[in-house]
Amino acid sequence: MQILGIETSCDETAAAVVAETDDPARPWAIRSSVVASQVPIHREWGGVVPELASRQHVRDICGVVEKALEEADTGLDGLDAIAVTQGPGLVGSLLVGLSFAKSLAASRGLPLVPVHHLAGHIESLFLQHGPLPLPAIVLVVSGGHTNLYRVDAPGHYHPLSRTRDDAAGEAYDKVARLLGLGYPGGPVIDRLAKQGNDRAVDLPIARMTHADRNAPFDPGQFDFSFSGVKTAVLRYVKGRTAGEAARQAGRRGTVWAGAEPEGQALPAQDIADVCASFQRVVVEALLDRTFAAAERWHARSVGIAGGVSANSRLRADAAARGEAFGLPVYVPTIKLSTDNAAMIAAAGLRAFRAGVRADWRLNADASLDLAATTPPPSPSPHPGQ
Repeated sequence: MQILGIETSCDETAAAVVAETDDPARPWAIRSSVVASQVPIHREWGGVVPELASRQHVRDICGVVEKALEEADTGLDGLDAIAVTQGPGLVGSLLVGLSFAKSLAASRGLPLVPVHHLAGHIESLFLQHGPLPLPAIVLVVSGGHTNLYRVDAPGHYHPLSRTRDDAAGEAYDKVARLLGLGYPGGPVIDRLAKQGNDRAVDLPIARMTHADRNAPFDPGQFDFSFSGVKTAVLRYVKGRTAGEAARQAGRRGTVWAGAEPEGQALPAQDIADVCASFQRVVVEALLDRTFAAAERWHARSVGIAGGVSANSRLRADAAARGEAFGLPVYVPTIKLSTDNAAMIAAAGLRAFRAGVRADWRLNADASLDLAATTPPPSPSPHPGQ
């Protein structure tokens, strides 16, 4: 069986063909995966503009699907189903992919399988590595999401925590904009951080509750928060640029009145130090909660997926933590980390085999709840029992 996946939740127009195999160790194979990125379009605006994103999806969707079929060396007659992202995401963007998938499925008499975007990210781990040791704790971290899930059985995703404010990737973008590094912020901060001192700037790591291993379980203790570190970076940069402006004004024989300086940039090494320090505390926050959850729920493996899983420090530190904890750590390839349709096709295959189908009334849901789209998870013993 092979399925066409379509992904248009944000600013990538993607299509892919994924087929089932006879190999239990690698049950899915990627036949093709095509992504049309809109980064150059949105870069000048400093972030994704929803109206521009949806219009570009309309321009790209036909060509992307045609190329995915061509690279898979198949036609529409070779498909057994169509999987499409229903949500969450930008509603205008979602509607483009959803409308296309519904029309194609109806015209060819193919089953239509709705997919939750975060289920796709989780299934990217299984697509890349085959069956994971379960139960697994999976961190999904991207520009729009920072969530922890417990996966007790294939296709069963039990939510454990989320971010209470900014997602990690969103914080990267905002800090990059503050430093004048452009959009998207993740790759450039990751690159510059390698040139900086990660202890040069004292930045906070938010903790929701005191880390008391003997206390009763509090669902909020594994939540994330990145607004505080973002604000700390802002205050540090303002202080540094104000001090530099005052020194320059003094050398010119003028008096700086204390107004916020305009056009002042930090020296290159200071920027690298800020990037390194910011990245360190974000990665520590992500991994502290992930491995604490793995310990509490006696996980047999840890997975990290989503766009931020491409971050080099997160990958390296996660591998080191996993070795220290005696847990295997799984991450997808870089191409499967960012938004793509192969992961949607894989999640679609999982849902199709579970009997999930949709009809022409299927609609986009910008805030779709993952728990509402999957079967209830199998019971898990309470920690400590």
